[in-house]
Amino acid sequence: MHDIRFIRENPETFDAGMAKLGLSSVSSDILALDAARREKIAAAETALAERNAASKEVGAAKARGDEAEFERLRALVGEKKAEIARLEDEAKTEDSRLRDMLAGLPNLPHDDVPEGADENDNVEIRRWGEPRAFDFDPKEHYELAAVQDGMDFETAAKLAGSRFVLMSGAVARVHRALAQFMLDTHTSEHGLTEVNGPVMVREEMMFGTGQLPKFGEDSYLLREGWWLIPTSEVTLTNIVNDCIVEESYLPRRYTAHSLCFRSEAGSAGKDTSGMLRQHQFEKVEMVSITHPDESLEEHARMTRCAETILEKLGLPYRTVVLCTGDMGFGARKTHDIEVWLPGQNTYREISSVSVCGDFQARRMNARFRPTGGGKPEFVHTLNGSGLAVGRCLIAVLENGQQADGSVLLPQVLHQWLGGKTRITAEGALE
Repeated sequence: MHDIRFIRENPETFDAGMAKLGLSSVSSDILALDAARREKIAAAETALAERNAASKEVGAAKARGDEAEFERLRALVGEKKAEIARLEDEAKTEDSRLRDMLAGLPNLPHDDVPEGADENDNVEIRRWGEPRAFDFDPKEHYELAAVQDGMDFETAAKLAGSRFVLMSGAVARVHRALAQFMLDTHTSEHGLTEVNGPVMVREEMMFGTGQLPKFGEDSYLLREGWWLIPTSEVTLTNIVNDCIVEESYLPRRYTAHSLCFRSEAGSAGKDTSGMLRQHQFEKVEMVSITHPDESLEEHARMTRCAETILEKLGLPYRTVVLCTGDMGFGARKTHDIEVWLPGQNTYREISSVSVCGDFQARRMNARFRPTGGGKPEFVHTLNGSGLAVGRCLIAVLENGQQADGSVLLPQVLHQWLGGKTRITAEGALE
């Protein structure tokens, strides 16, 4: 949600930010609604003052026996009361229209975000690790002999339809080990607090983090009115929904491993093979709630948290800053981390780390009380994958594949696998 006062004082700057996102100028429409709303409010206040003045005179007219003046004033009070109700209703209508307009507009990009139309204009800022040189043609994860029994798409399709997978045996255990490794690393080394929260949330929570109203088709609405979370960013960020916390409370750093649900609307024909793009998946999420002065520094810190997971696993990756045309709705700046997948011979996204400024905080009314006193201020929020567990599993399988169809597993995972080091070509963990 945008600050209407900022738009009043900086309409050109606001329109310039929207232009970077490929959107037309909207400040004039916003300010016209704002002016109409304020005009109705001012008129209602004037009518209220007139009604109050007439009300005081009614008694005096009655006391002096001036029946004509008494009736005139009484009628005026009734007229003003009706006028006030009408103006207040009109002001509420204009306010609702203004809020709907502001709620549908994306966040403004930071000044240092590169301008561009799509992912081809993203800017790489660093790489880590060298992609392995294979002496055979590497396969995609679902083609490996080691996973043929443990990654069952046909049974999953029978159970739930397309874009689901049934994992079992060694594959399921490695998937679980990855999530536990990520959580333990974030909590013991990165200072995040582990949270286990709901995966069904109220509509207000989805609005607070920006999934609603514009992107409702991307998520699942249950008949009872709950929404299935597309990411535990929704749960973790909304911990401070409608709260005023003390400045000393900040920063708050959370992590959660959860099921996530996405309809994948608009992705027909994309990544239909394997488990790269699923309706149900697991992710270890990171969320930070910070002081406004610290959010950019926190963005860099969170990016390193996600990169560290890949480095510990020995998985080559690259980090890019998204251009204006590829950023998400609520982000002011985003780093995408892309892991190397030898089966596809390319880098694929495994984490997006975004700083949202006060955009989500305004939607949630999440504020902090400055230590030195003064009015409460909006917090800044950040979120990022640390990491997508399924995609991490894909990367581990493809980068560790051997010519005989077996998979060597990263050393850092051995302790979560009871000392097991590989998945055999027959699908056994040994």
